[in-house]
Amino acid sequence: MAESGGGGGGGGGGGWRDSYKGMSSDNIKGLVLAISSSLFIGASFIVKKKGLKKAGATGTRAGVGGYSYLYEPLWWIGVTTMLLGEIANFAAYAFAPAILVTPLGALSIIISAVLAHIILLEKLHIFGVLGCALCVVGSTTIVLHAPQEQEIGSVLEVWNLATEPAFMFYASLIIGAAVFLIIRYVPQYGQTNVMVYIGICSLVGSLSVMSVKALGIALKLTFSGTNQLFYPQTWVFTLVVLTCVITQLNYLNKALDTFNTAIVSPIYYVMFTSLTILASVIMFKDWDRQNGTQIVTEMCGFVTILSGTFLLHRTKDMVEGSPVILPVRISKQVDEDGFESEGIPLRRQESLRSP
Repeated sequence: MAESGGGGGGGGGGGWRDSYKGMSSDNIKGLVLAISSSLFIGASFIVKKKGLKKAGATGTRAGVGGYSYLYEPLWWIGVTTMLLGEIANFAAYAFAPAILVTPLGALSIIISAVLAHIILLEKLHIFGVLGCALCVVGSTTIVLHAPQEQEIGSVLEVWNLATEPAFMFYASLIIGAAVFLIIRYVPQYGQTNVMVYIGICSLVGSLSVMSVKALGIALKLTFSGTNQLFYPQTWVFTLVVLTCVITQLNYLNKALDTFNTAIVSPIYYVMFTSLTILASVIMFKDWDRQNGTQIVTEMCGFVTILSGTFLLHRTKDMVEGSPVILPVRISKQVDEDGFESEGIPLRRQESLRSP
């Protein structure tokens, strides 16, 4: 780290070489898996929503507590596609740090936004395209300056990291906040404010990623000849993963069924990524292996991604050619399934909801 920190202005080339040098073989494997994951997950948002709309047309919608989507084959295709993406994502965390893998979820936003424009007829303004470009630039910046994966030889080492006071305090806050949202805010505001459902998904998701990474490391070590399945900690991490994923899937279904995909995807990404990076910095101490320049560059990349996702959201329902400051909202249109195809704002207005 001292080498990359020195050199001043004349050592700029050395800094870039250090950045590329930081892309170890494990980091590259994680990068490829993360990109594949984003492609699958981005497509799954659209397929799942199509399934939810078809199921809601003949049964009780997921947004109001129905489960008719379980009988819709299209929804299961979307779930299968998402599972393939999650498997690739799972494997990526076993090879690369979360601070590299998680921000690449921005690619899934681009995929889902473009497919929503084509398939679901949800509007994508030209500035939304610019937002997609910003997401790509920010992701590239983070990839080029990501830390190397920490060398871990046993799942017990991960358990020790997870049970340190700092991360235990963080986990307690996250669990408390999620339970509070579920009990207090879901009944009153779940149908009118997208932040409720997405907040629960993001809070629980930050813990699931840490457990997924722990489980991925255990499986990677097991496949390489060092069996980790005999440790009870491996199965504790497995239980946490299953609990968190089921919770995320449930509330993500509700969010997708209630709000526009162009709203759900970027907000979920921003909140989920922010909390996951925070959790990883606390638990795995990613920034301890980097200098100040690398950390600041990563944060600049992340802010660039946030700008892109904000731009996608801000212009999601603007008429092409209308000014950015005074966006013109398109009147609601009903598609062939009886669902509104135009973007839904952060707060749904009760007067526009179906009886």
